[in-house]
Amino acid sequence: MALEIERRFLATPAVLEHCRFGLNILQGYLHTDSENTVRVRRAGGRTFFTWKGRRRGASREEVEQEVPTETGEAMFLGLRPDACLSKVRYRIEHAGLGWDVDVFEGSLSGLILAEVELTYEAQPVILPPWVAREVTLDERYRNSRLARARLPIERAA
Repeated sequence: MALEIERRFLATPAVLEHCRFGLNILQGYLHTDSENTVRVRRAGGRTFFTWKGRRRGASREEVEQEVPTETGEAMFLGLRPDACLSKVRYRIEHAGLGWDVDVFEGSLSGLILAEVELTYEAQPVILPPWVAREVTLDERYRNSRLARARLPIERAA
């Protein structure tokens, strides 16, 4: 089982000048509670089934498996629209680390989140100038919560 260690930040629109080639992503949440998140993701022409465990600081266990497109599509068919979200992901290098920048679409349009995966939790991170504030521990910014968001979510100015 893999351990995912990532920090998440609100990003300002200034990051968009660095966003060149994006990957369209559709995520659907099959189950989410305080202990588990189970999702299906279509990223470009590939489909993945993912389980994530409870977050402990910036870390959580994760198992991800590529599945046949037909299997993923069958899972999406069983989901309500408020269990799905779409975004475009861009990869940006900054100070020796790769950042995933997610530009959300639909009802979350205008929200931009930046994530950086780390080797260990205390790993130093030089923040890019387009990062506004950290939201790693803010449950409102979990993708599974964003899919069901009813109220406006704070966006970086």
